[in-house]
Amino acid sequence: MTPNDEAPNGRIIVTVLGSDRPGIVAAVAGALSEHDANILDISQTILQGIFTMTMLVEVDNVEESFAPTKAALDALAMQLGVQITMQREEVFRFMYRL
Repeated sequence: MTPNDEAPNGRIIVTVLGSDRPGIVAAVAGALSEHDANILDISQTILQGIFTMTMLVEVDNVEESFAPTKAALDALAMQLGVQITMQREEVFRFMYRL
């Protein structure tokens, strides 16, 4: 806990990869919204029919929000037929040494 006994705020990185089709961005944004997540930055591209998207997302409490948000995105990935990964920002930055 932080000195004020407040839960830590945090940011997560969400990546999406799969065949391009309408509605992917809307579906992912909707799922994040349902978990009170705020999209801070988004980048997407389509390369010869392959859709890629990376989002920087802020959640009120990463400790409490991570598991249910990840479960929702995992279910959405199955529904959309895409790969969706979610990592805490600090883990992502450590892995890729940004």
